[in-house]
Amino acid sequence: MSNVNFAPLFRTAIGFDRLARLVDTAASSQEAQTYPPYNIERTGEDTYRLTMAVAGFRPDDLDMTVKDNTLFVAGRIANETPKAEILYRGIAGRPFERRFVLADHIVVEGADVQHGLLHVSLKRVVPEALKPRKIAIGTVTPTPIASTSNANDSRDAAKAA
Repeated sequence: MSNVNFAPLFRTAIGFDRLARLVDTAASSQEAQTYPPYNIERTGEDTYRLTMAVAGFRPDDLDMTVKDNTLFVAGRIANETPKAEILYRGIAGRPFERRFVLADHIVVEGADVQHGLLHVSLKRVVPEALKPRKIAIGTVTPTPIASTSNANDSRDAAKAA
């Protein structure tokens, strides 16, 4: 795969820092993690659910943080003495950290662990100022705009005449 240099674009673009981070993240995903597996589901018009397989982790072993439109999910099992000798370990309990880039206005509503699955509820909350709004035409009577400089000029002209 060829590398694309976006430096000229970012030298002339202002406020696209997040885009630069997304490009960097996508470029570094060559060594993408596969543990733990997860699903991302769209559950409604503006709602999503992230489901991660976290068998062997208790809620106290998991940590979730949102910072700069990025959701960090980490898991670390506390060192416990096994109750029995483990002959074969097929259920991975190794530490992990996953990062998910969230779109603008996506908030985490909550999380829950059930049957070895971590369910994270996400919702798009668009501020009222950014929502489209209907503007009625012809409901406001126009008012004349009088500038102070024009009013003074017309008074001066009337005095001179």
